[in-house]
Amino acid sequence: MLSKVAYYLVLLFSLSGGFLSAQLQSRNPAPYRIQPGDQVQLSYRYTPEFDESLTVQPDGSATVKLIGNIAIGGLTVEEAKATLVTALKTKLNDPEITLTLTDYVKPSYVVVGQVAAPGKFELHGKMSAIEAIAIAGGFKDNALHSQVILFHRTDNDMARTTLLNMKRLMNPSHPHLDEDVEIQPGDMLVVPKNHVSKIADYVHWVGVGSYFPLY
Repeated sequence: MLSKVAYYLVLLFSLSGGFLSAQLQSRNPAPYRIQPGDQVQLSYRYTPEFDESLTVQPDGSATVKLIGNIAIGGLTVEEAKATLVTALKTKLNDPEITLTLTDYVKPSYVVVGQVAAPGKFELHGKMSAIEAIAIAGGFKDNALHSQVILFHRTDNDMARTTLLNMKRLMNPSHPHLDEDVEIQPGDMLVVPKNHVSKIADYVHWVGVGSYFPLY
């Protein structure tokens, strides 16, 4: 089995111009958390006449016939089920329900800028920034490795920015593996061509495209 250092060195080869053909998947992916736009089927064991399909709204809530709006966004399916059971106890005696995720927004991230294959990619389990760039085809020759920008959306309007020095991380002699970061659903990596003189810690998400065209 490859050591962690050897594993990253293989990735570095891909980043320097090769293409990582298969997406790297975690053996222990984190449980899926319900997102706005997801659809779940709520079924009652003893009162099937109340069965219904729920659509999660942008604020993370869903409207249930018996109890009205209830927040389930950000929860796992099991957590959402427990939340619903607690709320339904005000209307039913010992409710028994089944909650099934029937349609969901695939978790994804975006890589743009000076990479061979920019675009939007599905996120499978845990993924580091260096893996994400490798999947996007690796750096182009004119990429600025030392100032890769990570935009992490904090809400509908704002994004937190982090400058990643991938050049340090890719140093074959002394790779700074501790500086790699885990990509979260909705993140965007921007690989610039020119030096980035300054960037705010937080920016308006809607304004990101004006600084770095999303293509």
